[in-house]
Amino acid sequence: MKVLVCGATGFIGRNIVEHLSKCSDIELVGIFNRRNAYELPNLKWIKADLTVTTDINNILDDIDIVIQAAATTSGSKDIVSRPYIHVTDNVVMNSLLFRAIFESNVKHVIFFSCTVMLQSSNTPLTEEDYDANIELNKNYFGSGHTKLYLEKMCDFYSRIGNVKYTVIRHTNVYGPYDKFDLEYSHVFGATITKVLSANDGKVLIWGCGSEKRDLLYVEDLVDFIERVIGQQNSPYALYNCGYGSSISIKDLVNKVISISGRKLTIEHDLSQPTIKTSISLDCSKAKQDLGWTPKTSLDSGILKTLSWRRKNISDNY
Repeated sequence: MKVLVCGATGFIGRNIVEHLSKCSDIELVGIFNRRNAYELPNLKWIKADLTVTTDINNILDDIDIVIQAAATTSGSKDIVSRPYIHVTDNVVMNSLLFRAIFESNVKHVIFFSCTVMLQSSNTPLTEEDYDANIELNKNYFGSGHTKLYLEKMCDFYSRIGNVKYTVIRHTNVYGPYDKFDLEYSHVFGATITKVLSANDGKVLIWGCGSEKRDLLYVEDLVDFIERVIGQQNSPYALYNCGYGSSISIKDLVNKVISISGRKLTIEHDLSQPTIKTSISLDCSKAKQDLGWTPKTSLDSGILKTLSWRRKNISDNY
């Protein structure tokens, strides 16, 4: 089986290829573009810009499964101040990729969506709970509709061709190889960095910290992918993939501080951008169809991520 991982130098993509490279029955190909490739046994690299048609046409020969983990992403600062950067490139690359796959002999596509189209909720949301009649959060209007369009494109191509599509609507994923710089990281990576680099006894939180996030350790996402590859039978499937409960940002920061062993206090910067939504996912469908449930507790995931970052990134204190 020949598997192509787009975005193999990114956070999710790297975790996928590190796991799949250990599988003797998989011939693994990784796509890189702006970031440098790295050495990994049993992994072949191809440089390609997925917004360019000729590059895409050169990467699909004899591929059985495409795992599409390439995307333009960043943190809440860009989502608020430059929301357009999450729209154009993502629409272009996926539209071109899906069309080329339709014209190829690929058997299965796994596409990563997310939860930006979902309305804030105090209870876990199922795959059916998105309501098109309710306006999206203003900060997610562009990226949310982009993801909805791409989910429908997966459904569309599954109806007119022979390619099976899986859409994974995942929550906030964290773990090794995440973005930890404060300019581009998501909330978990930023929290880890703030806690480990604090040198004045304080950790600064943007906003009041009352918004809640569903946090999924990346190994559980990789396990989900393996199950989908082996068990999905339908031409198209949309699955929630999350921890199943949420934690407030303030409580997350306190938990990271405690597990890190540092003595720090929290201060709030109410002038900085925050996105005041609370999301968690009901993953009953994945459990029923695939037998999947997350195995990594938040405490365990925090400890693993702290350990990895301390070992691999040199700016720790």
